[in-house]
Amino acid sequence: METIGIKISQIRNQKALSQEQLAELSKVNVRTIQRIENNETTPRGATLKLLCDALEITPDEIVNFDKIQDNSFIVWLHLSVLLGYVLPLGNIIVPLILWIKNRNKIDCVDSQGKNIINFQIIFSIILFVIILFSISTILIFSKATDILFYYQFGFLLTMLLPILNFIYPIINAIRISKGTIRNFYPTIIRFIK
Repeated sequence: METIGIKISQIRNQKALSQEQLAELSKVNVRTIQRIENNETTPRGATLKLLCDALEITPDEIVNFDKIQDNSFIVWLHLSVLLGYVLPLGNIIVPLILWIKNRNKIDCVDSQGKNIINFQIIFSIILFVIILFSISTILIFSKATDILFYYQFGFLLTMLLPILNFIYPIINAIRISKGTIRNFYPTIIRFIK
């Protein structure tokens, strides 16, 4: 299991900061940062907050507050997206409820839930725009050939995207059940940070 010091070191390196730069940004002594990263001490209270603010993260991202490891819940979190085929906006609402209730209880649920919800919001918006575009082209164009082309194009996208959104969560759930936990969905816009 990764310690707070290892996590701080990894995040600092990802942001291309030296220990001295982090010390300057956080107003924490360089020697203190060295002790934390070498696991000689654990940051608490004000020191933890100063380091997190400087690294632009929350303490929840590096401190494990007795979170349990439950990959089966993460599998179900990914599969909960499929309820969108039964309930209107179920692909957003159900994962959102599961994420809110368990993000501080189960390890990796916070990042996985944010990733899933952000992707599903974008997916729903794109699908809605495509359906709206298809309907509007039918109403706007009067030539039969134009209507047929746009209708077929819109219909194809309207059918293809939900099929992909049905298969992809299943593939991700299988990956997670085999032990690979990472953010599988691309996030262009982060509605939930």
